[in-house]
Amino acid sequence: MTMDPLFDFTGKVALVTGGSRGLGREMVLALAERGADCVIASRKIEVCEAVADEVRALGRRALAVSAHCGRWDDIDRLVEAAYGEFGTIDIAINNAGMGPYSPSHEVTEALFDSVLNLNFKGPFRLASQVANRMAQGDGGTIINISSTVTQRAFPGVVPYGGAKSAINHMTVSLAREYGPKVRVNAIIPGAFLTDIANAWTDEAREVQPVALGRPGNPEEIVTAVLMLASPASSYTSGALLQVDGGPR
Repeated sequence: MTMDPLFDFTGKVALVTGGSRGLGREMVLALAERGADCVIASRKIEVCEAVADEVRALGRRALAVSAHCGRWDDIDRLVEAAYGEFGTIDIAINNAGMGPYSPSHEVTEALFDSVLNLNFKGPFRLASQVANRMAQGDGGTIINISSTVTQRAFPGVVPYGGAKSAINHMTVSLAREYGPKVRVNAIIPGAFLTDIANAWTDEAREVQPVALGRPGNPEEIVTAVLMLASPASSYTSGALLQVDGGPR
């Protein structure tokens, strides 16, 4: 592909949690296609390695890391592995997450802790540790993946919504704390046709109550990621960018 100078990531290193499938895989491949070496992290090493092979086939370097992204020890090991392999992280994307439905009165303490760990505790650890290193070095950019549940009421996902709302606050706060060398932004995605859509009704896979009237295709997350990751967006930090098909 002919590189657009606005989106040329040659020589950059991107780390993506939850990078083995769905939106995370789209992000990894989009960055690799434009020159970035990539660190792919999720719990299952074999699926991380499969995406790493796709990155290598594009002529880029790749590192697959098995990590539970809700555990600080695993996050610390992931960060050390990335810096050990590449010497830097220029772009970090907090994408790993889960949003199980459960009536609030049925939420167990174990489920509550699990949801908050993966959707907030782990992302906080990754963002804070990488931001600190970026600030001490040549800078960089962090992108947190939030959710439309932070924008309106959805029943049965209170722990998830709370965690993602914390991600929004974290994004703005870390942008202030680690700027100007580090930019921190968030993407608020709506309903996308990733593997989670397999559990939806046929109608939901075709129609959504948003301005564009439909769910998003996974590749439609790419331009938002490239924009926020690019040095061309050097005056954008602390932003919460909605990629959700428009208002309901």
